[in-house]
Amino acid sequence: MMVRLHSADLNGIDAVPVEVEVDVQPGMPNYVTVGLPDAAVKESRERVRGALLNCGYQFPLEVVTVNLAPADIRKEGSQFDLPVALALLIATGQIRREDAHGGFLFAGELALGGNLRPVRGALAMALLARSQGKTLVCPAEDAPEAALVEGCTVIPVRTLVQAVRFMRGEEAVPPEPHRDYDALRADPPDHLDFAEVRGQSLVKRALEVASAGGHNVLLLGPPGSGKSMLAKRFPTILPPMSFEEALETTRIHSVRGERRRGGSPVAAMRPFRAPHHTISYAAMVGGGASIQPGEISLAHNGVLFLDELTEFKRDVLESLRQPLEDRAISISRVKGNLTFPASFTLLAATNPCPCGYYGDPSRQCRCTPPQIARYLSKLSGPLLDRIDIQVEVSAIPPEDLRHAAPGEPSSAVRARVAAARERQRERLKGTGAHANAQMSERHVERDCPLAPEAEAFLMNAMRALGITARGHHRILKVARTIADLAGEGAIAAPHIAEAVQYRTLDRKLFAG
Repeated sequence: MMVRLHSADLNGIDAVPVEVEVDVQPGMPNYVTVGLPDAAVKESRERVRGALLNCGYQFPLEVVTVNLAPADIRKEGSQFDLPVALALLIATGQIRREDAHGGFLFAGELALGGNLRPVRGALAMALLARSQGKTLVCPAEDAPEAALVEGCTVIPVRTLVQAVRFMRGEEAVPPEPHRDYDALRADPPDHLDFAEVRGQSLVKRALEVASAGGHNVLLLGPPGSGKSMLAKRFPTILPPMSFEEALETTRIHSVRGERRRGGSPVAAMRPFRAPHHTISYAAMVGGGASIQPGEISLAHNGVLFLDELTEFKRDVLESLRQPLEDRAISISRVKGNLTFPASFTLLAATNPCPCGYYGDPSRQCRCTPPQIARYLSKLSGPLLDRIDIQVEVSAIPPEDLRHAAPGEPSSAVRARVAAARERQRERLKGTGAHANAQMSERHVERDCPLAPEAEAFLMNAMRALGITARGHHRILKVARTIADLAGEGAIAAPHIAEAVQYRTLDRKLFAG
């Protein structure tokens, strides 16, 4: 007897439909899985057999063929355990055929005792089930995440026995209630606050502008000047995510298997990824046998913090150029091409030289010019050109460190940032962009009107500094954010002046 049930596999951050066909025929006991299964899928035979026997069901001692269609796409993961087990029970008459109809999509990993374990990509599978008009039957631990998809009915089951009783109509399993995102939002941790940072008012202002517009930032200064301290507090002034942003962020982390178990089912805060400088190219951009998202995509809608920027491998740094420009990363492999979203704010920090004191008026640099040149050679011109805000972090004088008044709290800065970001959302509604840094050239021309004195200032700055066309557009985007923070419609000369000063550090540094 042949039985067909519906399941799903992951392709990037999307779920694709898979038909689980199980055929049981008389003959010598044999069990084979076809349809390009990976090792985890092949091993499902032992998990299914153990779960069926330990739950008191019969495992067929006949010729069993499991086909995962379409057969030309490689199947990965353990989510096929549940549909295979249920299909075996239907094929052997332990569940009536009429109890199994095509309105369900099954996914779940079986433990040997019959309990259901969570799987990757529950949110993506719920989106697929909704598009197909099906009910998703999944492990109870994955149900809160799947229930974020409005319009999708999610049935949470904890054991194989409960799933069987539900199929037979012997137990009514209530659907997982839909989650309200507003009730799941979380505030930034209160143990980190901008008020704890003494001095550095210019750097704090630059980070406020970056947060308000989603702009990339480079912090350059000597050791101990507070670069890492400022970077760790940067998430406390980021604006809250919209539901659409949270849903997409959660889907990426769920596919990667990084969703927090027992915590919020949705990304309640913007991601803050801080990979070590020894990270490989594949770990940064994504890849592997199943082409999973890397750190660049895991930072989507959040922050990618690269401390000691010049210590990263050159190819890793150059891999940032495409996502910084296109807000996406394309990965090409022999088995296929995938594009992952990668709209993040790059926050980078570095010393100006190997010893860290090049240009510091209070400490003498011990590095030779060739050493400094080699140290900075990893920061290519095209990469620096994509960093909107470049700011120098000077060492704090001892009197400021000991006696300066506490700074402005993060909550006050975050309120201004949220108001500016709301102005941007209204202005960019329907464009697919959420912040000024994401504006296209057409939107820059439309939404960045300059007052006459601002136009003259920008022209003079471009001639004097040799600013490229890309730099011109990025200056306008930053100036637009500065005007939004001030609540002004037109961009004035002071807004342009502040935006231009954020792009002069690289020229000063490499001019030596």
